[in-house]
Amino acid sequence: MEVAKKIGEINQRYAIPVWEHSLVYDSTSEQLEPIYFFILDFLNEKAASGGEIIKIEDNFNASVGGGFFSEIGQKATKMQEEGMKIMGTINTLIRTIINLIYDLKDFEIRLEQYKKAESKDKKVADAALLSLKNVWLDKVDLQKGQGAVHQMTYQLGFTTLRDAFYVVNSQAEIDKLDINDIVKRVLKPRLAEFQEWQKRSYQELKKRFEIEKNYLRSEVSALKLYTSWAKPYLKAAEELRMRAGIQGKSGKNVDPTLVTAFNSMILELKILATKEIDPKKTAMDKKIPEAFMKMKFKRRYYACLLIEFKFRGIPFRSPQGHYLFGGRAEVGFKSYALNSDELKYLQQEIDKDDIAAAMSLVEETTSGSLGQMQEDLEHFLEEKDEEAGKTKSKKEDKSAKKSDAPPEKISLEDIKPDDFKESVFRKYVEQEAADKCFTIYDVVKKSKGMASFVTPEWDTEEVRGSFRVKG
Repeated sequence: MEVAKKIGEINQRYAIPVWEHSLVYDSTSEQLEPIYFFILDFLNEKAASGGEIIKIEDNFNASVGGGFFSEIGQKATKMQEEGMKIMGTINTLIRTIINLIYDLKDFEIRLEQYKKAESKDKKVADAALLSLKNVWLDKVDLQKGQGAVHQMTYQLGFTTLRDAFYVVNSQAEIDKLDINDIVKRVLKPRLAEFQEWQKRSYQELKKRFEIEKNYLRSEVSALKLYTSWAKPYLKAAEELRMRAGIQGKSGKNVDPTLVTAFNSMILELKILATKEIDPKKTAMDKKIPEAFMKMKFKRRYYACLLIEFKFRGIPFRSPQGHYLFGGRAEVGFKSYALNSDELKYLQQEIDKDDIAAAMSLVEETTSGSLGQMQEDLEHFLEEKDEEAGKTKSKKEDKSAKKSDAPPEKISLEDIKPDDFKESVFRKYVEQEAADKCFTIYDVVKKSKGMASFVTPEWDTEEVRGSFRVKG
């Protein structure tokens, strides 16, 4: 990701860094790691102490003829295989969850008929009983073959048997019917069987419904567990994928530093260090007018350092078995002054990196699928208080939803221009960012024995006055 370009998109006025330095260190006998960790530790301890440091980019590529290429390829393949095995299980779990939801909906509809059959409203109760009688006739009684009500009605001459079964709901009502006594003798045991089935099937259906709900809950938990297992493998596989270097129209790597037969590699790293500059504290230190102590700022301001590394190394295996890298390191130092809205937008864009795109597979498979079924899952898996028989309080539900809700996104249109006091304070933040940028650049040069400034002659009123104030 071109962070400097993205900052320029945020506000054209700040497309150019406040201060910028670069250095090159070339030594095939020394490792590249100490340069990176020296700068990282210095940022943590001095330049950005108390702030935040994030790694924006971590790309590499190696010549295909070297041993490093084959070893990394084997590791990536292993991670991909393990991740896809778990993804297969995740897909199976999702299919099971879908089937369970359909079953539970069917059970819920049937249980609703049992409840309506006990309603005090006669019309509602009669309609529900007719529905249950249909189920009993089609799924239970029909198994008797020639002795089933349907068969006796249409094949054995008991033409009034089926209609009479739908009308009566008790043994006393059968005796009041104006039908043949033979039909009554057949009808009485059938009605008794139905009433017994109604009681037993209701209890069994409720048990089955609860069992299926518990099974659904366990499957959803298992899905979340397998998702957490799959993510590290897929993330590792994506991080091990070689993708640095210049790409030609054919899609092949045409970086001239990567020769097929050579044992070489390219590594690109970018880190962003941010530190908040407090106007009140700065005013107390008399670095800006004391009037800023009483001013209220709607947004916070940060001194930002963007450190870009480009390593061209020669991998060689150490006696311990891992690879070490010696070669050429190009390090760029850039400083910016950003407010909280601009920084939030920048971090939002940084999150849209290659790894996030690769992780979208497992996210869409799990979070996306669960999101589509969320309403059904909430309906069936809603926990209830067994003693009070009430669901959890609305306050708890709201707080849970609020904590689980993704952070609000910000667009370029949401970033308002600086007002007067913000523009003045941003100028000071720019100077702080420039000072930190030069400090770390100067210290790194001295740590490598390079020519450097004896005194910070760059830090003069003339130079500081050259900082932009107007757009």
